[in-house]
Amino acid sequence: MITSKQRAYLRSLANPIPTIMQIGKGGLTENLLKTVSDALEARELIKLNVLENSGEDAYALLQELAAQLDAEPVAVVGRKIVLYRASEKKPVIELPKK
Repeated sequence: MITSKQRAYLRSLANPIPTIMQIGKGGLTENLLKTVSDALEARELIKLNVLENSGEDAYALLQELAAQLDAEPVAVVGRKIVLYRASEKKPVIELPKK
């Protein structure tokens, strides 16, 4: 669990990064979960876009992704969601102390 200070730090890091994936009408498939998990391992902090035709709520998708991938939900801004999970092999982002 991350603190609000750490979440704010991660939000500031996520601001300039591009959106790397989109969640469409297929929703959360096994293939999408595997791809997001691989992206989290490689980048630690990722931004996804929830398309309007998905019919899903961005906040609900963020919570479900975080639970299934053992990641931390960082932010929901409109239809964009931000996830964080420390890399097991090469951690890059160092969070501020609690």
